[in-house]
Amino acid sequence: MPNHRLLTLAVMTLALAACNPFKHDPASVVSRDANLNTRWHAYLVSPATLAGAVQMNGAAEMQPSTNSEGTALSLSLANATPGGVHPWQVHRGQCGADEGVFGSAEAYTPIKIGDDGRGEATATLPMMTPTTGSYFVLVHASAADAQLIVACGNLAPPTL
Repeated sequence: MPNHRLLTLAVMTLALAACNPFKHDPASVVSRDANLNTRWHAYLVSPATLAGAVQMNGAAEMQPSTNSEGTALSLSLANATPGGVHPWQVHRGQCGADEGVFGSAEAYTPIKIGDDGRGEATATLPMMTPTTGSYFVLVHASAADAQLIVACGNLAPPTL
């Protein structure tokens, strides 16, 4: 009988140790995103005047570059004509109220559209990311038809 009690006590001790309510795994480690409160975001759409002809949509971001000495820009488009090549830039102002290109127009490599109607492009400008102001992303029909705007989106400033 004493062996039975000893065995029961040992099993209960092991069970209690395995289910210890005071032992907790460490909290999940969350890495800090250094650019979290410095990113500008935009959603792009085709102008209403092109309804029925072109219905592009997409997103863009503007944030400090990895070395924090410049500005990194990215653009993704969808629902575009496969094989198309579209010049794009970030401008000062808002869609419909253009105040000029942000940086050099030559810094922006045209976005190439794949067979699936999607494309991505990036640019890095050798200037600090703005912290205030109004900016927007403009996508042109082509280099030959730069006056026709096929998508536009106002960049929302970072939130603190």
